[in-house]
Formats: sequence, C-alpha cells, structure tokens
Amino acid sequence: MHRDMVDVADKLAYFQAITGLEDPDLCREILYAHGWDLEQAISSFTATNSGVPSASATTITTADALGDDAGGSGQSTIDSRQASEGSGLLARGAPPPGLAWKLITLPFSIISGSLGLISGAIGLGMWAAGGVLSYSLSVIGLNSSRNVDSSPPLVSVSAAASEAMDFVARFERDYGTTRPNFVAEGFMDALQRSRDAFKLLFVYLHSPDHPDTPLFCERTLGSEVLAAFVNENFVAWGASIRASEGFKMSNSLKASRFPFCAVVMAATNQRIALLQQIEGPKSLEEILTILQRVLEESSPVLVAARLDAEERRNNMRLREEQDAAYRAALEADQAREHQRKEEQERLAREATEAERKRKEEEEARERAAHEAAEKEAALARIRQEKALSLGSEPEKGPDVTHVLVRFPTGERKGRRFHNTATIQSLYDYIDSLGCLEVENYSLVSNFPRVVYGPDKLSLSLEEAGLHPQASLFVELNS
Repeated sequence: MHRDMVDVADKLAYFQAITGLEDPDLCREILYAHGWDLEQAISSFTATNSGVPSASATTITTADALGDDAGGSGQSTIDSRQASEGSGLLARGAPPPGLAWKLITLPFSIISGSLGLISGAIGLGMWAAGGVLSYSLSVIGLNSSRNVDSSPPLVSVSAAASEAMDFVARFERDYGTTRPNFVAEGFMDALQRSRDAFKLLFVYLHSPDHPDTPLFCERTLGSEVLAAFVNENFVAWGASIRASEGFKMSNSLKASRFPFCAVVMAATNQRIALLQQIEGPKSLEEILTILQRVLEESSPVLVAARLDAEERRNNMRLREEQDAAYRAALEADQAREHQRKEEQERLAREATEAERKRKEEEEARERAAHEAAEKEAALARIRQEKALSLGSEPEKGPDVTHVLVRFPTGERKGRRFHNTATIQSLYDYIDSLGCLEVENYSLVSNFPRVVYGPDKLSLSLEEAGLHPQASLFVELNS
C-alpha cells in the first residue's frame, strides 16, 4: 500500500513537472481518467493543448475525460483560462513535447531509423545484385533495358572503361553477340593492349542516330567473317560518339562521315599513327579488302617490332641469367661462410653447454648426497628419539602384551609392551627399527582383518583387542 502511494505521488509530481500544471487536483483527475498511465495522460494533454487556438474560449470537460468513473465530478467544468493562467500556459501557448513525449516518440524513431537502415541495406543489396545481374545480362545480350544509367557496375571502374562496357552491352542488345570483341576499357588501355600484342587497333565510332548505322552493324560488323578476321588480327575498340571518350576520339580522328572505322597503331610520346580511315557505308567485301591491305602493309613493321621486342627480352633474360648466376655464386660463398661460422658457434655452444651440464650434475650429486646425509641423520635422530620414548622392554606379566610384527620382506620382529601402551607406540617401535624405507604404511591384523590406522592411534593395546598377545603385519600404502 505504501509503495502504491509513493508511485502515485511520483507520477503526480512527474506529470506536473512535464505539463507545467500547478493544480494537483486537476493533475490527479487527468491521471485518474487515463488509468494512471503517465505516458498516455501526457500525450493526451499535449495533443489537446496543441490544438487549442485560444485558451480563453476553450473548456476542459472532466466528464468527457473521466466518463462514468468520475465519482460525481463528471458534470463539473474547468475554465482552461484559470488553469492556463495559473500554470503559465497562456503566456507560453501550447507546451512543447516534454520528456514523456520523447519517450513515447523514441521507439517510433528507433523503428523508423531501423527501417531506414534496413531499407538502405536492402537498397544496397539490390543495387549490387542489380549491377551484377544487369552487367551479366548485358554481356550475354539479354538485358533489354535502354536506360543509360541503369545499374552501375559493382566494381569501381574508370569513366572510360564504364563507357566502353556500356557500349558493348548496348551493341549486343541492339545487334546481337556476333561482333568484333570490343575490349571493355578505355582507348589508351586498348592501345596499350594492342602494343603488347603486336597488333593494330581497330577503332569503331558508333553514331546511334545515323541512318546507315543499323544496317552496317547488322550486316558488316555483325558478320561472322569480319568478326573472326578482326578478332584474329586486331585488337578492337568501340565507342559511341554520344559518350565522352567516343566524342573526343571522333574529333581527334576528324570523323566526318558515318559509319566510321579506323586502324591505328601506337607511336611515341602518347601519340597514335592513323593507318586507315573507313568512312561511310561499306560492304563486307570492301571492309575486308581494306583491312587485309592495311594488315599486309603494316606487317613488316609489326614483325620488326616483335623481333625487336624478342631481342630485348632475350638480352634482358641473358643479363638476368648472368646476374642470377653471379648472385647464386655470391650467395653460395656467403652461405658457406655463414655455415662455417655457424659450425664454429655451434661447437662453442656445445662445449659451453657440456661444461654447464657437468657442473650442474656435479652440484646435483653433491646436493643429493648432502640431502641424503641430512635425511639419514634426521631419520637416525627420529629413530633414537622414538626408541627412547618407548622406554625399556617390560618383563612378562599379566599386564604385558607381546606383539609380533611381520615386515614385507618376511622379517619378523617382536617386543613386549604394557597393555596400556597405545597403538602409536607400535608405530614408534617399528620406526625405531629402521627396517622400512617408506613412511606411509599401516599395521594390519589378519583374523579378523583390522587396519590400525590414524583413527586408532590413541587406543591402548587392551582397548584395541591386542592383549595379551597379537600378530600384526606391515602393509605399505600406495
């Protein structure tokens, strides 16, 4: 009950602090109307006050708020001017959302934020998957989308390479997959590729709006004969003049008529040699004839370049082999010297280690001998003390017990004790003899078998049932 009262008081104080109402009775009635649900009451109060255009013309009817549970106060009305003036709301207007409003809004903010993250992650996944799917379909000619910006590639590539990939995808989409193998990279990369392969670079500049373009692409570039010839003898690169690099190349090559093809080769200082321009619509036979002629005319240059490169590679390989042989001989000499030093160091370490072990073994032997002597002396002292503690052996008599002890070696020892002597006296007697090299043992009787262990050390011989005579044996404990 006390806890409930404290909870009600806390809610009332919290509601007053959030809403700014100073009338505790009004606050109690509002909370009661909402079943003492603090968040619901504050939300309702905030929503009600935020829609009030004028505090002087509005009343709060507690009957509407409290319903049948108002307990007789349902017909009373409270002028909101009084409440507003008393609490300062009239001067401030509608109160801003307080902490409770934030606590109510926060889960929605978290959910909406989480949904944003989820949708962002889904969007990223769809972007990546769309990029892969779009590019894959474009490569095989199944993507029918005509949007230039559809699905950027998954891997970051240069703008020129992106344009080249887009050109290849569009060409396959519009004219099929039978075509020269246009490389999906920028012009300079394609030029370097042709230089490395000792081939000429076949350039095609695509004008999508030219009326002769579709027929040229379908019947000439799309011919299996031309595609096979170009793929075998050239590195092919194509671009649309609508793209940045394609437009620049059309200006550099001074393309005036379309369809436009050219054959170029790499020169020095980032320059190119224009070997042939093919402008305007040409038949398959005309294109093949021109390309065959250019190939024959440039063949000596390409062969010479290939031979020169092979000679340079051979010379470089020869120098590398000579350098490798020299390094191998030098490394062999260094390895032998290193091995010799390691052998000397190993022998020195072994000699040092052997001397150290000899000293350690000698010290260990001396220490063991000293410890054994000390232990033997201690045992002798203990045996002597225990023998003295036993006193002299009593003569035979009715109060004297004769005990016979058999050792694990088969040796037997006997002695007489007063019947009042304890089991501990028997252990002291055996220890004083020095017949055992172990200290952990027990005295046991056979019939019946009784182990006279630590729990029986204080018993007298008579109490232990060993009077007037007993035969015991020594059992070594593991």
